[in-house]
Amino acid sequence: MSTNSLFQGVMSGDRRRGFAELTERASRIAGGLSRLGVKQGDSVSILMRNDIAFLEAAYAVAQLGAYGVPVNWHFKPEEITYVIKDSGSNVLIAHADMLHQLRDAIPQGIVSLSVPTPPEIVANYKVDPARLGTPDGAIDLESWLKEQAPYDGPALPQPHNMIYTSGTTGHPKGVRRFAPTPEQAASADQMRARVYGLKPGARALLPGPLYHSAPNAFALRAGRLGGALVLMPRFDPEEFLRVVQDEKIDTIFMVPTMFIRLMKLPEDVRKKYDMSSLRHIIHAAAPCPADVKTAMIDWWGPVIYEFYGSTESGAVTFANSEDALKKPGTVGKIAPGAELRFLGDDGQILPQGEIGEIYSRIAGNPDFTYHNKPEKRAEIDRDGFITSGDVGYLDADGYVFICDRKRDMVISGGVNIYPAEIEAALHAVPGVHDCAVFGIPDEEFGESLMAVIEPQPGVVLDLTTVRADLKKALADYKVPKQMEIQKNLPREDSGKIFKRRLRDPYWAKAGRTI
Repeated sequence: MSTNSLFQGVMSGDRRRGFAELTERASRIAGGLSRLGVKQGDSVSILMRNDIAFLEAAYAVAQLGAYGVPVNWHFKPEEITYVIKDSGSNVLIAHADMLHQLRDAIPQGIVSLSVPTPPEIVANYKVDPARLGTPDGAIDLESWLKEQAPYDGPALPQPHNMIYTSGTTGHPKGVRRFAPTPEQAASADQMRARVYGLKPGARALLPGPLYHSAPNAFALRAGRLGGALVLMPRFDPEEFLRVVQDEKIDTIFMVPTMFIRLMKLPEDVRKKYDMSSLRHIIHAAAPCPADVKTAMIDWWGPVIYEFYGSTESGAVTFANSEDALKKPGTVGKIAPGAELRFLGDDGQILPQGEIGEIYSRIAGNPDFTYHNKPEKRAEIDRDGFITSGDVGYLDADGYVFICDRKRDMVISGGVNIYPAEIEAALHAVPGVHDCAVFGIPDEEFGESLMAVIEPQPGVVLDLTTVRADLKKALADYKVPKQMEIQKNLPREDSGKIFKRRLRDPYWAKAGRTI
């Protein structure tokens, strides 16, 4: 089957929408939002799982020069209410069942547009059929849309969506990036083509959530390139392989957890599907074990790429498959247009090879602030460079390595210990599927190391053997004082282990946080 005979447009489950129809619907949503009073600089909250309507809403809001605010649908009602209020949204566009769940949590005065929950979402999330109708007080989007004329106002600079970062303490912060100049927009397009691999005609697949920063940017870019964009309602390993084969997918944004789940499929299942169409697989959001990445490159070929960055910074490093094989564990070299500094505790720039807090900037990016929290923006800035709290170093060949989050660093008896180093050693122990290492209260040393280890399915781990293996690779003071085995470690949507859920109970019992 040639790519010319394949559907071009956006797909989700069995639904297909061509680009012309998608563009026309987005324009009518924009026209309707304008008549509801949405104007340049305003915010509109979007509460949907992966859906074609999510893209239409985001494109519509951008046409008005306003900010789309994707809301994490896993949030509790009070958390969703916080984002809606903090962003200043007067309109909420949400799946019908989500609106039913919110009930009285929607702030007064908000116009709620109810999007019919699509069948693939209903099937994948076991949505209560009683929650599929338009809730009282909400407006059915499809009926409303028929009454709207396309937007006919002036062309306005289109800002990025305002993504709320999850944060480890307190409320999430909205990253409000200023609308780009034409030059900045062109630079951003070039970056996305290079990092995401998105080129005109790309046949793209998004198995991750649209409310996250990088998947959101990936999808909004892919939906404008005239090829195809397939949205998965949720990640299923074998269904993923089927979609790649049947739709001749060439470009995908993924997270390492997806690689791990794919590698756990039986070999005969993996070999059943044709992956030869793949050209550019970009991953980010969490560290990828070096052995997993090597196995994926062996399977799919040198088509796997990685970037490191944050919602605030954008992509500041970039690695191809050759880099990953040459320098296991690297997140690549500094990306074109980006600058990195590694600072010590005294704020001084450290030389190559020394571990410091990573500060970065991309001069071509439009600047940002934290919505309603400019003081938080100032806290992470040093001379125009910003940090997300990661600690790492630049090696002699110009490759960047991430050691840990600064806030995850454990200080035991006055010695700085980076859990990521210990986690890497644990990943090399036979039978270990995943792990989390963190500091817990210790009367003598202030903190001591705790490791929670998730075994591979069917494997029984012996902690004495695990400890002996670690002692071969690490100094004794880096071997966790306490270890426990636990199945199904708690995870964030990005696939990262939710370390705070494991760590916080220990500190709560101690009545302190440090």
